[in-house]
Amino acid sequence: MAYDRNEIRLAKVMASRGIASRRESERWIEEGRVIVNGAVVRTAATFVDPEHDHIRVDGKPLPSVPPKVYYILFKPRGYITTREDPEGRQSVQEFTEGLPFRVEPIGRLDFDTEGALIFTNDGDLAHRLMQPGIEIPRRYRAKVYRTPNDADIRAIETGVYLEDGRTAPAKARVVEKTDGTNAWVEVTVTEGRNRLVRRMFAQLGHPVAKLRRESFATITVRGMERGELRQLSREEVLRLREVSEGRVPSAHRSNKKRKGFARAKPKKKRIGQKARAKRG
Repeated sequence: MAYDRNEIRLAKVMASRGIASRRESERWIEEGRVIVNGAVVRTAATFVDPEHDHIRVDGKPLPSVPPKVYYILFKPRGYITTREDPEGRQSVQEFTEGLPFRVEPIGRLDFDTEGALIFTNDGDLAHRLMQPGIEIPRRYRAKVYRTPNDADIRAIETGVYLEDGRTAPAKARVVEKTDGTNAWVEVTVTEGRNRLVRRMFAQLGHPVAKLRRESFATITVRGMERGELRQLSREEVLRLREVSEGRVPSAHRSNKKRKGFARAKPKKKRIGQKARAKRG
C-alpha cells in the first residue's frame, strides 16, 4: 500500500511531540487512547499527516513540536535506564525531571555500570545511532581481577569469541595496576552488544569488578560529577551527527592521538654538561 510522502507513523509523530517514547506511544494507541479525525485508532502501524490530521491523546490535542535538545548524564551505579521497573529500582529519568522537554536515553547502561549516557528528544538521531551497522566508539575503564597480559590485550584487539559471535576488533591498554592482583584497563569498543565489555573480560579470565563508560560517540563525562547532567555544546551535537552518519568526527580528523586514549606526557629534555657550563 502506498502512502503520501507527508504521512508518518502515528507513534513517531506522538514521540516527536515529546509526550511519550515510540514504544509507549504504540502501547497507548493499542489501548485506544488516541483519536485521529474523530475516530479511535488502535493500530500502531497507522500513518497520519501531522499537518492536516487532527490528533488527540487522552482527549487533548498534540502539543507543538519542541526544539531538539541534547544532554549527557554521568550515570551513577544503581540506576536503571528504563522509566519503569517491576523491582522498583531507581531510574535515570530522575535526573531529567527538571528539564523543560521530555528526553530519552540513547541506548542503555547496565544497572551496575556508571558513566556517559546521552539523552535527547531527537528521535531520528537516536534511531541512527542505534543501528547495528553503525560503529559507535564507546570508551570504558574497567577494574578487572588479575592484570591482563600481552596475549589478553592482543585477543581484545583482534576479537574475543563469545557465545553470540566473535567481537569486533577493539582497543585496549592497562592503565594502572592496583593493590593485590587487580588492574584498571581502558578499552574502546564499537559494538553495542549487551554487557559486551564484562563478557569479553570474563571470557579471558578477568572478571570485571567496576565499570565506567567514559565516553559515547566521543562525548565524554570528563570533569563531571556522578549524577551531573549537562547540555551538549554545538560542537558535541555536530560530532554525534557525524558519528551517526558513519563519518569520523571533525574534531578528531586532525589529531589521531585523540581517539579515546590519553596522550603520554612529553619527556623533559636533559641539560648536558656543556649547556650547564654555558648557563654558569
